[in-house]
Amino acid sequence: MSAVYIDVHGHLAPYGETGGGPPSLRDPAGSLAAKRALGVRMTIIGSPVGAGSMVPGAAAGNYDQPADRVRAHNELMGELVDRFPAELRAYAYLDPFGDEAMLGQAAELVKDDRFAGLLINSSVRGEYLGSERAADFFAMADETGVPVLVHPPAEPSGTAGLHGHHGLIEHIARPCDVTIGIAAIVAGGWLERYPQLPLIAAAGGGGLALLAEKLELAVARTPGRAASGPRLAGRAVDSLAKVYVETSCPSEAQLSANLRVFGSGRVLFGSDSPPLLAQLDRVTGLVSALPAEDRDAVGWRNATALFGLPWPG
Repeated sequence: MSAVYIDVHGHLAPYGETGGGPPSLRDPAGSLAAKRALGVRMTIIGSPVGAGSMVPGAAAGNYDQPADRVRAHNELMGELVDRFPAELRAYAYLDPFGDEAMLGQAAELVKDDRFAGLLINSSVRGEYLGSERAADFFAMADETGVPVLVHPPAEPSGTAGLHGHHGLIEHIARPCDVTIGIAAIVAGGWLERYPQLPLIAAAGGGGLALLAEKLELAVARTPGRAASGPRLAGRAVDSLAKVYVETSCPSEAQLSANLRVFGSGRVLFGSDSPPLLAQLDRVTGLVSALPAEDRDAVGWRNATALFGLPWPG
């Protein structure tokens, strides 16, 4: 049987919104046909900026979008799912540091079957989600019980030092932001407080699989040094083991490390496609080369179990 995939990390621009980005973002029929040819039967799409911009500099106002504008964007995403119900589901985007209206409308949207989960940024204006300011978000997300895709922001922390080098921002800084963002969530104790909360780290989790031991050191109490920041009651690696990662970084080394550290039951097929359609065959190739049991788990079984989706065959 040919390999089959459910893609938990894709993007499409909804009808009615204008903006930049490659043409594939605004060609849902063509993009889905290209994915179908490689075995991708369903994609969960979302915008990591709502109706804002992914272009550094132009993205400065992303977090100034009020709840009603974010809801309008999410509803347009739902309408896109209506056009392709067999092949699309959507994430409801929100600012995790947003107000009660922002959190409340996201919680309402995920009661709609078109929305499979929530999408947040790994940092917001340079602040990571280990902060107690994220308390209301984590309580809401845990109550909904839906998966949360932790996606890098348009402007990761430290972007200013890259002097507008968009390639480094997109392919290096963003995975690093996810690495630090998930580490901050673990260090903040959120996965101890909410052990059933399903978090998916985009960008393959960045470097998390290589840094589990360093994360343990980072949160350890050091004799002679004053305590600072949040403290875990247990081990950081136990919280890290609750995280899911996806496959959108086309790296055999990262996929191998993720399978070793997280296990095949915690790795999900994700492609970041669109916009990265040109890399899709590399990602499917890496997963299709896995032993059959791991290939099917990563390719679609884990997604059907986590999101409650039907068999994609």
